[in-house]
Amino acid sequence: MTSLRPTIVQIIPDLDTGGAELSAIEIAGAIVQAGGRAIVLSRGGRLEGDLAAVGGELLRFPAATKNPARMLANAFKIEQLIKKEGAALIHARSRAPAWSALIAARRAGVPFVTTYHGAYNEKGPVKRFYNSVMARGDLTIANSHYTADLVRSRYATPEARIRVIHRGVDMDSYDPAAIPADRVAAMRQAWGLREGERAVLHPARLTKWKGQSTVIAAAEKLKRHGQLDGIVCILAGDAQGRDGYADALLAQIATAGLEANVRLVGHVADMPAAFAASSAAVVASTEPEAFGRTATEAQAMGCPVIATAIGAPPETVVAEPVVAAGLATGWLVPPGDPQALAGALAALFALPPSAIGEMGLRARARVAEHFSLNSMKLKTLAVYDELLETRLGEALSRRIRL
Repeated sequence: MTSLRPTIVQIIPDLDTGGAELSAIEIAGAIVQAGGRAIVLSRGGRLEGDLAAVGGELLRFPAATKNPARMLANAFKIEQLIKKEGAALIHARSRAPAWSALIAARRAGVPFVTTYHGAYNEKGPVKRFYNSVMARGDLTIANSHYTADLVRSRYATPEARIRVIHRGVDMDSYDPAAIPADRVAAMRQAWGLREGERAVLHPARLTKWKGQSTVIAAAEKLKRHGQLDGIVCILAGDAQGRDGYADALLAQIATAGLEANVRLVGHVADMPAAFAASSAAVVASTEPEAFGRTATEAQAMGCPVIATAIGAPPETVVAEPVVAAGLATGWLVPPGDPQALAGALAALFALPPSAIGEMGLRARARVAEHFSLNSMKLKTLAVYDELLETRLGEALSRRIRL
C-alpha cells in the first residue's frame, strides 16, 4: 500500500488559462485537502498564484516542448524527479508531455494516468499515433461521454480502462447570490455597457473554431430585423498570438456596421461576475467541444446558454425538442449557423423575465446534481485510490460537501 501521504505529480505545458489548466489546479487542491502532496510540472503562467493558494507545488519544467529529442530528455528528467520526490503516480493532461511522462512512469514503475481533455484532430497515422498517448494510461479519464466514445472508437481502449469524469463547477464561486453588485457593475463598466443594455457573452480564446465569426454574423442578422437594439455581444478571450484572426473579426464587425453592438474585450478573469453581468452566454464552437465548461458555468450562474449541438454540450444543456420548453435549461443550435443562433437569441429575448428566471433555477439545479467541482474531485481521487490502494477520496469526502 502506498504512503498515507502520497505525492501525486501532474504535468501540463502551461498554467495560463483553460479547462485543463484549471482542472490541474483544482485537483492539486483536492490532493492537498485529502492529506497528499501535489506537484505540478509546467512552465507556469498567470495561474501560478492559484496553484500556490491551494497548496500545490510548481516545479518549473519545459513541458511544452514537442521536439522529440527534448521529449526523450524530459522523460529521463521526470524519472529522476519521481525518484527524488518519492512520487507515487503521474497524471498527464497534454499530449507532448504525456509521452515523456509515460516513458518515465514505466521506467520508474509508478502508475500513469491521463485525462483526455480535447477532441484532437487526427490527420493521418502520425498524428493518430501522437494523440494515442492520451489513451495509454493505466486508467484514462474522459471528460465527457462524448470523449469516452472517441477514445473507444479511435484506439479500441477497453471500457475497463476508461473513467468518465465531467469537468466540475465550483458551485460556491459560481453562485448568483455570492456576486456583489459592485463586481457586476465593474464588469459592465469595463465592457463599456450603458444602463439598460443587455450583454450576450461569448467567452473563448480567439481562434476560428470557437465560432466568433458566427456570433458576429448572427448579430448582423438580428440587426437587419431590428432585433439588436440595446444588445451588445461581448467576445471575451485572448488572441494568444492569433492577431490576424483578431484583425479579421474587427474587419467583419466594421463591414457589418456593428461597432456599437459587438466588442472584443480580451481576457476576463472574473467569470462569475461576467456571467452575472450578461443576459445570455453563447458557446458557438464549430468543432466538437470535448466538454465545454462555459456551458456549465453559465448555467450554474442562472445565465441562459445557447450552445452548438456537437461534442459534449448536448450532455450539459437540456433543450427542445428533447424535452418540453418548461424543462429546458438552454438552447442547442447547429454549428456554424448564424441564422439558427440569431433565432435562439431572438427566442430568448422574447421570453418574460419570470420564464428566464425559472430556466436559470432549473439549470443551476442540474449543474449542482451532475457537474459540481466536488464531484469531479472525489471521482478523480478515486482513480488515484484505485491504482495506489490509498484512501484519498475517503479523506476528502470528510472535508467537503457535494
